[in-house]
Amino acid sequence: MASAVAYQSPPAAVEYDDGIVRLFVAAALFWGVVGMAMGVLIAAQMVFPSLNLDLPWTTFGRLRPVHTSGVIFAFGGNALIGTSFYVVQRTCRARLPGRFAAEFVFWGYQLFIVLAALGYVMGATAGREYAEPEWFVDLWLAVVWLTYGGLFVGVLLRRTEPHIYVANWFYLAFIVTITLLHVVNNLAVPVAWNEAKSYSLFGGVQDAMTEWWYGHNAVGFFLTAGFLGIMYYFLPKQADAPIWSYRLSILSFWSLVFMYMWAGPHHLHFTSLPDWVQTLGMAFSIMLWMPSWASTVNGFMTVSGRWDRLRTDPILRFMIVAVVFYGVATFEGPLMGVRTVNGLSHYTEWTISHVHSGALGWNGFITFGAIYYLVPRLWDRPGMHSRAAIEWHFWLGLAGIMLYVTAMWGAGVLQGLMWRAHTELGFLKYSFIESVEAARPYYAVRLLGGLLYLSGFLVMVWNVRRTIAGERFAAPRPAALAPAE
Repeated sequence: MASAVAYQSPPAAVEYDDGIVRLFVAAALFWGVVGMAMGVLIAAQMVFPSLNLDLPWTTFGRLRPVHTSGVIFAFGGNALIGTSFYVVQRTCRARLPGRFAAEFVFWGYQLFIVLAALGYVMGATAGREYAEPEWFVDLWLAVVWLTYGGLFVGVLLRRTEPHIYVANWFYLAFIVTITLLHVVNNLAVPVAWNEAKSYSLFGGVQDAMTEWWYGHNAVGFFLTAGFLGIMYYFLPKQADAPIWSYRLSILSFWSLVFMYMWAGPHHLHFTSLPDWVQTLGMAFSIMLWMPSWASTVNGFMTVSGRWDRLRTDPILRFMIVAVVFYGVATFEGPLMGVRTVNGLSHYTEWTISHVHSGALGWNGFITFGAIYYLVPRLWDRPGMHSRAAIEWHFWLGLAGIMLYVTAMWGAGVLQGLMWRAHTELGFLKYSFIESVEAARPYYAVRLLGGLLYLSGFLVMVWNVRRTIAGERFAAPRPAALAPAE
């Protein structure tokens, strides 16, 4: 199959701005610890309710968005912005347009995270899934995000490479689409300019449709397209092989862009949303198997002929297992969008299982692999401090995922069956609290899985810290990179 980049003679030296990438990598690790620890805490609250502490700012309802935003936008967002700056400079052989703008994006994004988290804890929330911050925080993020997009496009415009590498397509789709989603979903009217509270511009079923158009596509373009950008660069680099099929990457990209936007209604089956809209969402959900499996096959086949490396290269193992979870999660998602399956799965822990198979397995593992690839190169080290620590991280993380996903899938099927069970007279056979009590053992297993996953991540943080603190590599890596970069 064709390589994505044709060979050219080495260019003149380019001094890339890696300082800003180092900041984003460090921030991703810091917020990853915060977000995952918060996830373990709220999982513990489901098993031991007394851990809510009877305080308003420590209840599950307020800490849950701290966890979700922490792992998605703080950990994942910093990883995406940092890796995108690293990748676009090297694939375009051009430096970021401005250091001040890049630092503004970094510090502005960290301020957004802090403002959002403080608002959640204090109860200042817009009450929208994955879009909880109030209007003034949304405005600040819009300024930061547009600056980020301007920097990324600026590198593309200054490129000395005629070809725009496939990873940059996915990063650009992620940037542009998230801009559109953020603006439309967060259209709101504040109570007053000096008040935090605001109300959505939409109402009723239109508001629900707008929310899940945003929510589904935040998954599609933040957690899918952006991380595919990571996969399409770092997996071939670690495998020391070109992307297997340029045609498959084209198929994956354009089908993702055109189809994902219309699948959101599958979150609103059996509601007052018109039936034809629900059916449209279901149909487009099934069609999403095409972009998902195009990239899955592309990732697998890139490593074809190099499978023996998985025994000796734990970083590559992180990446290929991430591709496995991407394929599994994106097969399960459209299936759950079918109305018949949705009738059993929706509002149950099955949905939580599905989300975390993608988040922990796909988003987490591909990010871990990318960071392990980046750290020695960003800090001029010959390699990571401890290969054994990477192995420990991998197995702890994988064990945590499997416990988490299987426990929540079992709890979800149990809940779905209990909620739809009826007596001979047509009454509900079980009360809601009985289904909660029945799921409690599964919650305990979920807590154990989360603890294992967090433990593996803490091993990674230790390993990165020791790598950065180690002796400086005797022969620093050159600024100019070969065409394979």
